[in-house]
Amino acid sequence: MTTTITSVVLQVEDVDAGSAFYTALGLSDRVQLTGGSSPTSGFRGYTLSLVTAGTAQVDAYVRAATEAGADLVKEPSKSLWGYGGTFCAPDGAVWTVASSSKKDRGQAELSYDDLVLLLGVKDVKEAKRFYAEQGLRVAKGFGGKYVEFETAGIKVALQPRHAVAKNAGVSDDGSGSHRLTVIGDAGSFTDPDGFSWEERSVGAQG
Repeated sequence: MTTTITSVVLQVEDVDAGSAFYTALGLSDRVQLTGGSSPTSGFRGYTLSLVTAGTAQVDAYVRAATEAGADLVKEPSKSLWGYGGTFCAPDGAVWTVASSSKKDRGQAELSYDDLVLLLGVKDVKEAKRFYAEQGLRVAKGFGGKYVEFETAGIKVALQPRHAVAKNAGVSDDGSGSHRLTVIGDAGSFTDPDGFSWEERSVGAQG
């Protein structure tokens, strides 16, 4: 049975401001917010990634995010694997936007094909074993470098923490709370790297 990930909950200090930001990006159905200020500093150990059809959508998201108050971390640019950029939301979450295509495809609008939660872990193989015990099935795996699970809704993948930060263009220095909870039907637990999961039935996201 495929695990369904319906949303993520981010802990933010200003819920109203956070809601305005994610509404501006059209992501309020996937990103929920809760008030709080758990101690945290620097990189929080994960990125949220929007995978789009082409470069036009990447540019549209980065432009909309910065206009709504995000800090631009990495200007969208071409690379060997495609085209992408990075921004840091006002709440501190690091987002990447990328396309495997280096060409404009479709209109420059806020539309994405996949939302991926990339968790930075200390030991990919150990984390993979833990998640397998929770019932998540592996869709792709490259030893201790990368694991992607078979999930519906939001995709979930694992990579070494330093690699997640490097790919996003940020320092991997950071400590404290992730300020993140993953919502779905996998169960309620905390993984070996401190990422919290909460079980909620589909349609009960409030």
